[in-house]
Amino acid sequence: MKRRPLGRTGMTVSELCLGTMTFGTQTAQEQAHAQIDHALAAGINFIDTAEMYPVNPVSKETIGRTEEIIGAWNAANSARRGDVILATKHSGSGMAHVRDGAPISGATIRATLEASLKRLRTDYVDLYQFHWPNRGSYMFRQNWSYDPSGQDPAAIRENMIDCLEALQREVDRGTIRAFGLSNESAWGTAHWLRLAEAGHGPRVASIQNEYSLLCRLFDTDMAELSVNEEVGLMAFSPLAAGLLTGKYQGGQVPQGSRMSLVPELGGRKSARVFGAVEAYLDIARRHGIDPVHMALAWALTRPFMMSAIFGATTLAQLDHALGAAEVTLSEEILGEIAAAHKAHPFPY
Repeated sequence: MKRRPLGRTGMTVSELCLGTMTFGTQTAQEQAHAQIDHALAAGINFIDTAEMYPVNPVSKETIGRTEEIIGAWNAANSARRGDVILATKHSGSGMAHVRDGAPISGATIRATLEASLKRLRTDYVDLYQFHWPNRGSYMFRQNWSYDPSGQDPAAIRENMIDCLEALQREVDRGTIRAFGLSNESAWGTAHWLRLAEAGHGPRVASIQNEYSLLCRLFDTDMAELSVNEEVGLMAFSPLAAGLLTGKYQGGQVPQGSRMSLVPELGGRKSARVFGAVEAYLDIARRHGIDPVHMALAWALTRPFMMSAIFGATTLAQLDHALGAAEVTLSEEILGEIAAAHKAHPFPY
């Protein structure tokens, strides 16, 4: 498994990252631990989670359960903690199940981090991420209605400084090795970088935004910022919540699948999306390549990609996805993918 730099931190991470958001709902602890073991054996050293996981659904009763499951693995494999780059996230403003929806601030960071460390049964987190900005985000299919006109830039910068100073205290304590963002914009990321350069706290090392053949919002301003500032993308949903596997074509909804639990796939299901998926499936069929491998291998060709995060409900799905690391797409396939994107630019 190839590794790539985690920003300017000196750490390197596997180009595929094990996502864990189903651990504790769709994936039981024993199966989750088997996935971690199998992923590490295959060369993955990067695991991503969040305080709010698991999902499908998110509920007050299950908040933190995924971290607890990973923590049980850490406790049983304490000698292997150094083999894993472990990332987790602090939920943003509006998450009613934690802190009554309070925004991220210097006052929330230590207690929130300590709770994650306790559940994860570790003394430190390698990458601590802010799950979404307090001011909101254009991600999650909100890009066509996102309105920043009511924002107070001075207050946003003041909050960023407050947060960076709190993060620096954690870096100094040894509880955080690196800081990352998620669901952020170019404007927001640039401000975090500028304030870090001014000495207020740790530099942003990475950004975790949605990116796939069906969701390419990162390709413009964020791509330029990512490459030039060495803030690599951790792409979530590179298989578009399972759409790119083809399993939902023709009205199929496999039992236990994400669509069986979340029928609209968080707004990804649309009148246009299945035609776009079919275009990519057709490319895969004609070239004799697995569509899962094609989607993941394509993501890894992007110049800003640090690691593509994929999740698996079962060990068999995990093993299947791992095959993407051995796939190299030809120029012909890449050209056909580009043509399909032009024909289906915004399927959701």
